[in-house]
Amino acid sequence: CASWGRWIPSTPFSSRDGPGWRRGTSGGAVHPAMARPPILSVALPSDTGRVLSIQSHTVQGYVGNKSAVFPLQLLGFDVDPINSVQFSNHTGYPKFRGQVLNGNQLWDLIEGLEENELLHYTHLLTGYIGSVSFLNTVLQVVDKLRSVNPDLIYVCDPVLGDEGKLYVPQDLVSVYQEKVVPVASMLTPNQFEVELLTGLRITSEQDGLKACNTLHSAGPRK
Repeated sequence: CASWGRWIPSTPFSSRDGPGWRRGTSGGAVHPAMARPPILSVALPSDTGRVLSIQSHTVQGYVGNKSAVFPLQLLGFDVDPINSVQFSNHTGYPKFRGQVLNGNQLWDLIEGLEENELLHYTHLLTGYIGSVSFLNTVLQVVDKLRSVNPDLIYVCDPVLGDEGKLYVPQDLVSVYQEKVVPVASMLTPNQFEVELLTGLRITSEQDGLKACNTLHSAGPRK
């Protein structure tokens, strides 16, 4: 009820019932000099974690962030999406229109988050990336997030292609091999992508296990 006022955080990382929280007057008015403005990552904590998801977005259909953000939220994660592209529909249609984010624009967003102390993430999730320059900026993002939280889990879907066909320029394959795989915590490649990343042909279960072990030895735990 109004007479109870409202709970207001005066310091970060404080519980509702512990020190740092105080009850406002009826209506919740508090003198601005008395309380530090709450930071989003602190004021809205998640028991499961905070995810930065850098993926594509389509107006129609469900790919990239459109298919990842909502399920993660249902699982209890706090998800911040950065849309690497914004297209009318996915590129499997005869035509599509939209905008593509470049590496400088991505870094500008990261700097904006940093300036407001919003870069403490537990997970980074990446999907389709269409250029070497953007992928190199993503690697800078990994370094930046781990400078804030050394325990950051980087989940990388190395979207390169499928069924013998590349979706991306050939020169991205070597960047994934040499730079991305070593820093990823988890990879989610399909069979074609595993073959590209390891240089191994998979024709049996034993081949698959060998390729997985090769990837594990290169860096990712899962």
